[in-house]
Amino acid sequence: MPKEKSASEILKKRARRRPRALFGRLVKWSLILTAVMMLMGATAMVGVYFYLVDDLPKITSLKDYHPSIITTVYSDDNRKIAEFYKERRIVVPLSKIPIQLQQAFIAAEDARFYKHQGIDFFSIVRAFIKNLEAGTIVQGGSTITQQVTKSFLLTPERSYKRKIKEAILAYRIDKTFSKEEILYLYLNQIYLGHGAYGVEAAAENYFGKSVSELNLAECAILAGLPQAPSRYSPFRFPERAKQRQIYVLNRMLAEGFIDNTEVSEAIDVEMDIKPRRNWYIEEVPIYTEHIRRYVEKKYGPDALYTQGLKIYAAVNIEMQKAARKQMQKGLRDLDHRLGYRGPEDHLAPEEIETFNERIQATLQETPLAEGSLTKGVVIDVNDKAGTATVRMGEVRGMLSVEDISWARKPNPKLAYYQAKVRRVSQVLKTGDVIQVKLGRQKEKSEVWPLTLEQTPEAQSALLCIEAETGLVKVMVGGRDFMQSQFNRAIQSRRQPGSAFKPIIYAAALDKGFTPATTIIDSPIVFKDEANDFTWKPKNYGKKFYGPTLLRTALAKSRNVVTIKILQEIGIDYCIDYARKLGIQSEMPRDLSIALGSSGISLLELVNAYAVFANQGYLVEPAFITKIEDRDGNILEEMNPSRERVIDKSTAYIMTSLLESVVKEGTGRRVNALNRPVAGKTGTTNDLQDAWFVGYTPRFISGVWVGYDNGRTLGKGETGSRTASPIWLGFMDAILKDKPVQMFQVPEGVVFAKIDAQTGLLPIPESPKTRFECFKEGTVPTEYTKKPDTIVDAESFFKSDM
Repeated sequence: MPKEKSASEILKKRARRRPRALFGRLVKWSLILTAVMMLMGATAMVGVYFYLVDDLPKITSLKDYHPSIITTVYSDDNRKIAEFYKERRIVVPLSKIPIQLQQAFIAAEDARFYKHQGIDFFSIVRAFIKNLEAGTIVQGGSTITQQVTKSFLLTPERSYKRKIKEAILAYRIDKTFSKEEILYLYLNQIYLGHGAYGVEAAAENYFGKSVSELNLAECAILAGLPQAPSRYSPFRFPERAKQRQIYVLNRMLAEGFIDNTEVSEAIDVEMDIKPRRNWYIEEVPIYTEHIRRYVEKKYGPDALYTQGLKIYAAVNIEMQKAARKQMQKGLRDLDHRLGYRGPEDHLAPEEIETFNERIQATLQETPLAEGSLTKGVVIDVNDKAGTATVRMGEVRGMLSVEDISWARKPNPKLAYYQAKVRRVSQVLKTGDVIQVKLGRQKEKSEVWPLTLEQTPEAQSALLCIEAETGLVKVMVGGRDFMQSQFNRAIQSRRQPGSAFKPIIYAAALDKGFTPATTIIDSPIVFKDEANDFTWKPKNYGKKFYGPTLLRTALAKSRNVVTIKILQEIGIDYCIDYARKLGIQSEMPRDLSIALGSSGISLLELVNAYAVFANQGYLVEPAFITKIEDRDGNILEEMNPSRERVIDKSTAYIMTSLLESVVKEGTGRRVNALNRPVAGKTGTTNDLQDAWFVGYTPRFISGVWVGYDNGRTLGKGETGSRTASPIWLGFMDAILKDKPVQMFQVPEGVVFAKIDAQTGLLPIPESPKTRFECFKEGTVPTEYTKKPDTIVDAESFFKSDM
């Protein structure tokens, strides 16, 4: 029989069991609580997930990748002349991006790119440790996929909510897109400093080449930029950029993309960092500005700045450069004729050294060279030797009295040849800050020969249209686009003066006048009793020449004859005729339009003359030949409207009359072109505007010169002296390698010998004859009277042939 346990033993046994039971219950309830908490946490996470997922952007938008890209403008030979953009981006396929560049970005930004699923927890921990060791941020934890997510789908807001969204989207993107597609998006979207988005734009920005041409050293430079583009800018901080490049190369080495030899060679490559080009300013700014305004008005700013249009312009770069060169020369020549306005500043002796230190600092960046303009300070004036010594930084130059003979005091009432400088001290004093142009330095001489210069104040415009096509090959709207963006070739309305007369004469030809029509050049008076005003028009030389042939009247630009012609054909008829030739500007209904009193644009006048060159056709001027969208679809293409507005015989006879202006009239200066030219000068009252518009069989060009404020150009500054030399220099430059062409005589024009004084058929006693052109049926039938024949007075007003 078993021995019964005592009560004390039972109590002791129960006491031992109690802690074990309590511990078991604690463990049990802990597990239950943990499970509940995990369930609640999972439920919360699911809730948060669905809460965040509810407003997540759709990643399907990445499949249709149409980012903001550059609109590019091209010249007539497909050279880039301008870019318009909000983000300077050029999208390129991954196949055109060098493998080494792809590897450089992966090594520097996301070494486990091909291993993770959009989020790399290992890289986050590694970056955290590296940054702790460095004491600064040297690595980021975001993957390339996360950077794509942030760039395309999320705001730059810094919050945990955005970070969670970023992680979810990165995971989804990694599941939806291939690694190559993600890398393509990343390399085209990422900002790389100085306005460049994507690797192609960055390659152009920093190295002046396409991304496909980059070497390993250049690839490493670009791959080092995403972390802090401004901090590692090769332009601003080349040393920092070099250190970042070395870091990228070492990361590539660590990842096995390159070997030690390649690293060493890349580090030793001297970087050729190109200054960023401003295409808009460098090439043809006034032309591309006109295109910008047109495209923005027609297609809207979004299309212009974000949709990557390709705009093909009619402009010819070399012709445009020739125009600017001749304009600058013509304006400086004019400025010299007008006199010297004085030094830019005057320095006390103690200020000269400081001034030269500033000049020397400038010369370190832009060394002196023959033909360049620079500032200098006069340090010595020697009338006995006829020289002035000028210091420019650490170098010296010499001005002779011959070089400053033009520098008289400005006086618009004196012609340039009426006042000459005889002594240097008349113009310069020690301490004067002046602008000089450098000549050719003699061998073994440290002194530069100089000429005195100053920045012209007058403005000019030049426009050139190609015959038949209407393509505007050149448009220069002012002296300096950086100083003034006002386009004087299109936006300005100035009085054309006598340059308007050909329109009057063309209208007269269609009213029965011929080149041989005789008009009396005699005084004429118009009285306005209502306004108590009397107008007495006169010729430029204030003389009257009696019986004058229509051809001679235009060649010599006779004002009174032109007014009489307008009076006979009618003001309204003449205005309507001008409208036919494309002139849309307002014109007053009075006889003053005969002398070009109504303001018109240079474009209007050149296009009107183009009707004569195009044998009677009005061709709409074209600045753009084609516009394509980003996918290559044509939005518009040049299809110039050609409308016959005057008879071809009228057009040819006007060309013949305008040839006489060049051969024997006010346009004689352009005879130096040594090829057929038709054209007309124009000068307004008080010499405020000077014009020359002329053409060859290939090009129609016009030049205007004047001041924006309308002040006089000065005595003797007519269209012939002031505008035609610019026209001549330009046309000579663009035609020098072109064959000589003749103006073609159309059907309906006949030639007959006439008496050059009377316009009638010649007789043996005629002192001078010429072959004249006529429309068929208008050749004179009457013979010139013999010298002793009495003629009635009426026939002197007009001989109707």
